[in-house]
Amino acid sequence: MTFFEDIRQAIKGLYSLVIGLRITGRALLTKTETVHYPRQTVDNIDTYHGHIEFVPTDAPDHYSKCIACGTCARNCPSGCITVEKAVLPPEIGEDGKPQKPKKAKYPSLFHLDYNYCSLCGHCVENCPTNALRFSTDVYLAGFSREDFEYDLIERSRKALEDKE
Repeated sequence: MTFFEDIRQAIKGLYSLVIGLRITGRALLTKTETVHYPRQTVDNIDTYHGHIEFVPTDAPDHYSKCIACGTCARNCPSGCITVEKAVLPPEIGEDGKPQKPKKAKYPSLFHLDYNYCSLCGHCVENCPTNALRFSTDVYLAGFSREDFEYDLIERSRKALEDKE
């Protein structure tokens, strides 16, 4: 019986070799997607994942759909996101006494340190309002680490002003 088992193992190994060679041959014959930058530019950037950014919104004063819940910062394994909720001033009631202030539904600070970002996407996936997305800025460059520390609120504000 060992003779037949040896033959069966040899046939099994040969079959595995043929499958592997077929996959290698197919990959060898497909066209490569290498782009020689800067002589050529990338046409398809739909699947590129850059740093995170706010999804633009039509709200005139908040620039994003972010409600400052902090889910993105809590789920970030790199700890590169800092979110601070805006503080509203206390309102004066009809009786003249200050009332408990309402909770703000927008951030006063949204800081991203892209130096530590691992591009895992947990922040984008777990955002309850879908306020975050990956940037498609493929030509991001800088000379120091400070160039990669972003205030996303300010970036959204500038993008909205440039759009108008």
